[in-house]
Amino acid sequence: MLKNFLNKLSRKSKLDSEGDSSRSTASPHGVSEKIHRQHGGGGGGSSAAAKRASASAVFPASMVSGIEPLVPFKDVPNSEKMNLFVSKLSLCCVTFDFSDPGKNIVEKDVKRRTLFELVDFVACGGSMKFSEHAILAMCKMFAINLFRVFPPNYRTNGGVSENDDDELMFDPAWPHLQYVYELMVTFISSSCLDAKVAKKYIDHSFISKLLDLFESDDPRERDCLKTILHRIYGKFMVHRPFIRKSMSNIFYQFVFETEKHNGIAELLEVFGSVISGFALPLKEEHKIFLWRVLIPLHKPKSIDVYFQQLSYCITLFIEKETKLASIIINGLLKYWPVTNSQKEVMFLGELEEILEVINMVEFQRIMIPLFLRIGCCINSLHFQVAERALYLWNNDHIVNLIAHNRQVILPIIFPALDRNAHSHWNPAVINLTHNVRKMFSEIDEKLYISCHSHFKEDEANLSAEAEKRKEAWKQLEHAASLKPVTENTAVLVSPLMT
Repeated sequence: MLKNFLNKLSRKSKLDSEGDSSRSTASPHGVSEKIHRQHGGGGGGSSAAAKRASASAVFPASMVSGIEPLVPFKDVPNSEKMNLFVSKLSLCCVTFDFSDPGKNIVEKDVKRRTLFELVDFVACGGSMKFSEHAILAMCKMFAINLFRVFPPNYRTNGGVSENDDDELMFDPAWPHLQYVYELMVTFISSSCLDAKVAKKYIDHSFISKLLDLFESDDPRERDCLKTILHRIYGKFMVHRPFIRKSMSNIFYQFVFETEKHNGIAELLEVFGSVISGFALPLKEEHKIFLWRVLIPLHKPKSIDVYFQQLSYCITLFIEKETKLASIIINGLLKYWPVTNSQKEVMFLGELEEILEVINMVEFQRIMIPLFLRIGCCINSLHFQVAERALYLWNNDHIVNLIAHNRQVILPIIFPALDRNAHSHWNPAVINLTHNVRKMFSEIDEKLYISCHSHFKEDEANLSAEAEKRKEAWKQLEHAASLKPVTENTAVLVSPLMT
């Protein structure tokens, strides 16, 4: 009985070795014929059955545990290259666990080399148009490899910390994801891709899941997504309104609900290129986006992460339509960070950029509330805030605007300048204050002297009122001392004569 079992085992091993040798010696033409048969070529039957067979061949219901390399594109004729392209995409749909570096090393390397080969094929595709089946296979491969749910982010301060550079998280699967993203960029940018056909598969659902990936902790992935979203926006005009709406919803949720999102800076960078392409006059939709999205984005604490991109978008809007400058400055004053000195410095920097491009009419509309706020900043005990506010007078365009409206502006900020000159603790702030006062004196000495005299009168009146209040309290205390409280009897004090 044992002898019979050993004979069966030897016969099975022999058959397996013959099958392996036949597979290893198969010619490229034999592989091509196999691909052709898998995709419904050379056989009868209905077209529907062929499509079903093709779909099941490219994307099987259950992925195999191992993968084998396919023949290179150079070994098959041009007529079979698109079928081989789809088969290679099917091979790349097998996913692996990258948390264990020692697992599936050979299979991972095969997939990586296949992805690299696909990138090279798409980049050098020549005049060969991608078939609808190839576009479908490509989109499914992207979806299987890229679309995933990220683990919860446990970092404090809304996912952003002061030492965020030390806490960057990198995806262990990046060696494969990098090639998938590179393939996606090359594919969408390719002239061989027909946008009219591809829009059926790169649809609203696909774009929504792509936008969800901006939550990735890996900055390399977000940078790739930024490029891909920009290319999709440029190639698929039919999807542009949906992309803008979806991005707005992400911003709304970030500002008014969570204040947690990793990709706000990248999304704003994409939107900056979108704004630069807006036609004039601006549509009401775009102005609403400015007022309801970009301006409220100044509110979150983590603004320093995306401030540069946000400021760029704001400046683009003003360049498109200068009358929006007063609306934007009013929005900045609404969200002014009175208790956050770091944000105040950033706001003052953005304010200077806006004032550099504002015209006289718009400046006159907002100069009173604006310089009331600047006066508070000049008197700030945080020396960086006071310095940054006084640095506005180093800008020639802003000085010109102030000089033409000095009759209104100087009376507003003169008290702040005088208090700084006499009582601020920082020597650098005091020197800057003296320079600004000297500048006003040189521009209009008569107005400066008038403001100085009015300020002294106001100070004297305030001092007199303070003395009156002090004397009144003394009289109240004296009257109360004559009628002390006994048990539950209230003290009655007669009204004082003023």
